[in-house]
Amino acid sequence: MIYKAYPFRLYPNKDQQALIHQTHGHCRFVYNHFLSLWNTTYKEEGKGLNRSSMSKLLTKLKKQDDTAWLRNVDSVALQTSCEQLVDAFGRFFKKQNNYPRFKSKKNAVQSYTTKNTNHNIAIVGNKIKLPKLGLVKFKQTRALEGRIMRATIHYHASGRFSVSITCEVPEFQSLPKTHQAIGIDLGITDFAILSDGRKVDNQRFTAKMEQKLKREQRKLSRRYEQAKKDNQVLRDCMNYQKQRRKVARLREKVAFQREDFLHKLTTAFIRQSVRCHLYRRFEHQRHAEKS
Repeated sequence: MIYKAYPFRLYPNKDQQALIHQTHGHCRFVYNHFLSLWNTTYKEEGKGLNRSSMSKLLTKLKKQDDTAWLRNVDSVALQTSCEQLVDAFGRFFKKQNNYPRFKSKKNAVQSYTTKNTNHNIAIVGNKIKLPKLGLVKFKQTRALEGRIMRATIHYHASGRFSVSITCEVPEFQSLPKTHQAIGIDLGITDFAILSDGRKVDNQRFTAKMEQKLKREQRKLSRRYEQAKKDNQVLRDCMNYQKQRRKVARLREKVAFQREDFLHKLTTAFIRQSVRCHLYRRFEHQRHAEKS
């Protein structure tokens, strides 16, 4: 069995949006709280925390008066934040990544992960059922396969909500190995020049939107300067926030275009190599049958 993720666009209502933001903040608080506690414990005792100890401490936090608000969100999402911290330290000790850092609410993408328990994550018509959120409208672009394991809810800087559903599916059949290789030289005039002489045109997505991005970025800078002159907090300056989301949507569109171009290009390389391999194998079998 392997895990496969299915990303979809979410369309939550205002109450659901508020709860999503609240869950993001609570999960970030739990992650940072235990990271700080881990650092303190390691300095004093020479060892960190484990998953069971953090689970017990999290239960105590929920019972305390000053942190009782943690009970307002999905409890599984809070436990998953602890598990993510343990995994981050595990990768650090294996020298796979750097030392875990504190999470910031200024990050461009905010997310939290919850697990499927007692079928609390399911597809119901054109909506998806999520813990605490209930039924949320979403755009299903493809059918799910396998058993739903968990869901990650994202909030992007452009104001877009999305969900990534991880399913456990049977191992899919891989393409036949061609035992061939091709050289790719990335350039400026041409996006890539292949070892067999083919050229791939450079898709200048940013250049096509360069003027629009410059114009909108200048508006954002002017509104930033105006808010600074008026001694306003940027979070409370609605004109600045609207323009910031507009610039983020433009940059997000460019990123989607580049990602789509690269996926289509690499898929075309693989399929063409497999077709050539299957054709040669077919011709070899046909000549063998004639002889």
